[in-house]
Amino acid sequence: MERWSPGSWRNLPIEQTPVYRDQTGLADVERQLAGFPPLVFAGEARNLKRHLAEVAAGKAFLLQGGDCAESFSEHSADNIRDFFRVFLQMAVVLTYAAASPVVKVGRIAGQFAKPRSSPLEKQGDLELPSYRGDIINDLAFNPQAREPDPQRQLLAYRQSAATLNLIRAFAAGGFANLENVHRWMLGFVKSSPQSERYQKLADQITETLSFMRAIGLDPEHHPELRGTDFYTSHEALLLCYEQALTRIDSTTGDYYATSGHMLWVGDRTRQEDGAHIEFVRGVKNPLGLKCGPSLKPDALLRLIDALDPENEPGRLTLICRFGADKVEDALPALVRAVTREGRNIVWSCDPMHGNTVSAGGYKTRPFDRIMSEIRNFFAVHQAEGSYAGGIHLEMTGKDVTECMGGARAISESDLRDRYHTYCDPRLNAEQAIEVAFLVAELLKAERVARGVREQHAAE
Repeated sequence: MERWSPGSWRNLPIEQTPVYRDQTGLADVERQLAGFPPLVFAGEARNLKRHLAEVAAGKAFLLQGGDCAESFSEHSADNIRDFFRVFLQMAVVLTYAAASPVVKVGRIAGQFAKPRSSPLEKQGDLELPSYRGDIINDLAFNPQAREPDPQRQLLAYRQSAATLNLIRAFAAGGFANLENVHRWMLGFVKSSPQSERYQKLADQITETLSFMRAIGLDPEHHPELRGTDFYTSHEALLLCYEQALTRIDSTTGDYYATSGHMLWVGDRTRQEDGAHIEFVRGVKNPLGLKCGPSLKPDALLRLIDALDPENEPGRLTLICRFGADKVEDALPALVRAVTREGRNIVWSCDPMHGNTVSAGGYKTRPFDRIMSEIRNFFAVHQAEGSYAGGIHLEMTGKDVTECMGGARAISESDLRDRYHTYCDPRLNAEQAIEVAFLVAELLKAERVARGVREQHAAE
């Protein structure tokens, strides 16, 4: 392959990128960012890659989720805590109910840029550039707000640093202690139809911890019980920001993107000869690649060759976003091609982006379609003898009404009550936990089916 450098993407075609009028200001921001401390460290990214290698081998499960697009105005300790709390609930449901280690990766501390279907948005007679996330421009519909502003990259960096600081404290400082499993329930979820299932599981965990204490295994002496590993991820969309935060690791001499532990390339920016594939192929972070209905097996294999030429376990996660009605038609051919080539990748299901509809003047996602795509995703992998290794969700810890359905049966008329998203509709905490219980059941069924296959093979 041609020689790579952090800036080699600049010579290639690029999609979904803003046009900055203030090029001098942009260059100044890039110089500042290049001198700032890294947000994450190479050793942390390598640890995540080792964990994802376990997922690729079918020995763990990837839980990836968070906001569709982080915002400057909603950045608060309470929002971060509520998201992290729901994420812990989901992880413990999967870990305990499915007897599977869970690799926890948030869409957080860097998920500020969003691709858009159109570069322009029209309201009445006024047409302006589309909102592309707070790192680029503002949601307010006026010419000044929609003008791409390079200074917003500095705000995104500072917010990411503050978010990471708090999450690291939560993950290692006692909040994630399994003995707090009963306290992780959000107030509005306590009256949920899912709360009884969760409380029952929490009781079982408490009994298990009591037994472990009785035989001398307690959180005070076993840090894995009182803390957790948590990693960050975001779409590598704004490449000038990503390049400015790319560093050479002093211990290996390799380049790492220090804006997040894991980066992914979206379905709209995965052109084989494009700038986004060029940038991410040269950094050693774990990578994700969004796979939509238009992706053909031969093209996927070429992208895998570009992003993971050494077939390194944990390097590449294929995040499948087909839609509930397309996954059974589109996914099997991709799975067969990847299996035939012996590629060590993680298969993950994004049941959100292919199931977006309009209802009552709002963009929403029917919960039954989300659940259907997850079931179909697992069914395809079971039929193909491959491992459904992950789930990728847009979700929040807030009590929003953005996705229709779920245990509370949010209706079209309910959407207006608490529709707070800046871009795409998100699962609320209750719906996210419901997804976790479904996935736990599917993982248990997969484990049983795998045991049967192994027994037949041995015979």
